[in-house]
Amino acid sequence: MNKDLELNQNHIVSVLGKQPNEFAAEDIIGYIKGQGIKMVNFMYPAADCRLKTLNFVINSMSYLESILKTGERVDGSSLFPFIEAGNSDLYVLPRFSTAFLDPFAPLPTVTMLCSFFDKDGNPLSSSPEQTLRKACKAFTEVTGMEFQAMGELEFYVISPDNETYQATDQRGYHESAPFAKNGDFRTRCMSLIAQAGGQIKYGHSEVGNFTSDGKVYEQNEIEFLPVNALQAADQLMVAKWIIRNLAAHEGLNVTFSPKITSGKAGSGLHVHMRILRDGKNMMLNDDKKLSDTARRAIAGMMELAPSITAFGNTNPTSYFRLVPHQEAPTNICWGDRNRSVLVRVPLGWTSGSDMSSLANGYDSECTIQDTSMKQTVEMRSPDGSADIYSLLAALAVACRYGFEMENALDIAEKTYVDVNIHQPENAARLASLRQLPENCVQSADELERQREIYQKYNVFSPAMIDGAIAKLRSYDDKDFLKRAVQMPDFMDDLVTRYFHCG
Repeated sequence: MNKDLELNQNHIVSVLGKQPNEFAAEDIIGYIKGQGIKMVNFMYPAADCRLKTLNFVINSMSYLESILKTGERVDGSSLFPFIEAGNSDLYVLPRFSTAFLDPFAPLPTVTMLCSFFDKDGNPLSSSPEQTLRKACKAFTEVTGMEFQAMGELEFYVISPDNETYQATDQRGYHESAPFAKNGDFRTRCMSLIAQAGGQIKYGHSEVGNFTSDGKVYEQNEIEFLPVNALQAADQLMVAKWIIRNLAAHEGLNVTFSPKITSGKAGSGLHVHMRILRDGKNMMLNDDKKLSDTARRAIAGMMELAPSITAFGNTNPTSYFRLVPHQEAPTNICWGDRNRSVLVRVPLGWTSGSDMSSLANGYDSECTIQDTSMKQTVEMRSPDGSADIYSLLAALAVACRYGFEMENALDIAEKTYVDVNIHQPENAARLASLRQLPENCVQSADELERQREIYQKYNVFSPAMIDGAIAKLRSYDDKDFLKRAVQMPDFMDDLVTRYFHCG
């Protein structure tokens, strides 16, 4: 067996003995026949950023072959506001590489994510998934390299307060049981996500932790491994679906909302990126320092940061999180190992030190693995309200744009900071930096200003941009932060309204 398959937890992968990207219709049919599968589910994202489901009962071999190879039609106007009711029919076709055994279905069920196609049988140009495909294709055509990504999925788990082993308020980072109450829930989520094909890096308790009205609000994080951007988006969507379903089954509540109360940590959806050429990580140069390739990509994100919020921060509560002193960015800058900046360059195992030998007291040195693939850069503004496919597409556009700007390296140099910009002694440096939008309306204005960059190479359709702008402006939230400070009930109402966003 392929070494990379030996520990894979996806049952379909184990049975077929193939990587998911090698699956064909015949493989799925063989699995369904051999494992006694009774149903097939199609899932696909809609404008509300949640997965929708279409159920099929398998009643004959010809019908199974038909749905797998020709798909089914759906009402596009009920899924996306930019599709007119008079011309709304779309096809959905399953992507076999996304197949997994549904852990929540009452009958043995194979579930797959789908792509949208128009009446002419062409990929729907305005669909989130196809937009991401086009963004990655344009990135490769311009740079000759591959854009990869992974997400850090933060969420609160809400459970009854048993008043034992009380955790320290806002000090939940990497807390263990019994002070952390929902670690077992998180690990069960991680196991199910892995069984569904998710490439998980790790999970842990996050900073946010507080009690209110007899309930414990405990923040958790599940972080993934870098993969191609479409796969990264797929696994984040499935992960959110799994977390919510398991919570519902266990009588818990979860939220990915950016901000659920004032003065407590909000939840982000940080995105790490790396750029590959022929399987080599181009984020580092030969001296294991941050490369000009990485700096160009960062420069592109510095330029498009204001409008990226249109895809990564999509409701009014998003901007309650983007405030100082909450480990969330407010200004457009980047830095090394600096959590006050918008784009962070995390530790990348570049020292060359044999830390394993030092930790274990070995007399002789261990063979040190090549750690160059570990280096990423992290965009810290997005949150759980994000349209995940459009967000990753926007980040691919921004990184591509960095290679199209003649002054990219100058921009990278000017926006670099090596201090905590929110400390009083750094007030002058803070004042010199551009701010992120402070509300949805400002975000819409920035997208309008920069829309041509997103529409270049036909990546984002004009209809998608128009739809995003219209949605953001509809909130009319210019004074919401001020009102929330003055009227706690106003913030409570907003939190309730967007509690299950994304």
